[in-house]
Amino acid sequence: MKNIFVFLLILFVSASCAVIRQGEVGVKSKFGKLAPDVSEAGLVGFNPFTTRVIKVPIRTVNQEVKLNLPSKEGLTIDSEISILYSIEKNKVPFILEDVGVNYERVLILNVFRSAAADVTAQYMAKDMHSGMRSEIETQIQDRMHESLRDRGFIIERVLMKSIRLPEELSRAIERKLKAEQEAQQMEYILERERKEAERRRIEAEGTRAAQIILAEGLVREIIELRSIEAFKELANSPNTKIIITDGKTPYLINSPDQ
Repeated sequence: MKNIFVFLLILFVSASCAVIRQGEVGVKSKFGKLAPDVSEAGLVGFNPFTTRVIKVPIRTVNQEVKLNLPSKEGLTIDSEISILYSIEKNKVPFILEDVGVNYERVLILNVFRSAAADVTAQYMAKDMHSGMRSEIETQIQDRMHESLRDRGFIIERVLMKSIRLPEELSRAIERKLKAEQEAQQMEYILERERKEAERRRIEAEGTRAAQIILAEGLVREIIELRSIEAFKELANSPNTKIIITDGKTPYLINSPDQ
């Protein structure tokens, strides 16, 4: 009998305690009336016959949603989007009283669907598959935050994880991207050839200018001066020379071995 009493006592104590984990808060509900204060992480005692503890996460929650989004041209885009949100701790009792424990389905997802449809309807389908995706995400986030911030929800990020365009549109975009890449490649080749042609032109002009300068410099006086300098070098040489000349330019120089 004593063992049964101990067992029932342990069972009652266990049922009278709730463990609030890190990243959660607890709100006591007594006969359906919510307490104005929240219980933070730790062990919380309560009367199991009159009270229960509702646990609500206040850490960042990742809610993934699959949704068909409209585009500006009237197409339907299959998407998979993540909503990262958290709840203000002091607003938890208000949220439970105003919306209930199904606040995610009742409030967050409905606001998200409305905001996402309004935003994506302003963009072409190809924009959701391009660099404008981050702009669309930011606009959806801003609209959700505007609608939910006063209720205690913080929308941290909206991430478009997956966008699946209609098959024909996807092929058209791929063809366009391929054509743009080929055009860029051709422009690169043409620019390279233009630069090479310019280099050759400059090189040819330099060679021609050098030839003109050289030709203009070979006047008679310079040739005679060079001849005199050559005679001087021959005169200073210790070897025997035989020079046939008209007095101006040496025609033949013969230096026999000594």
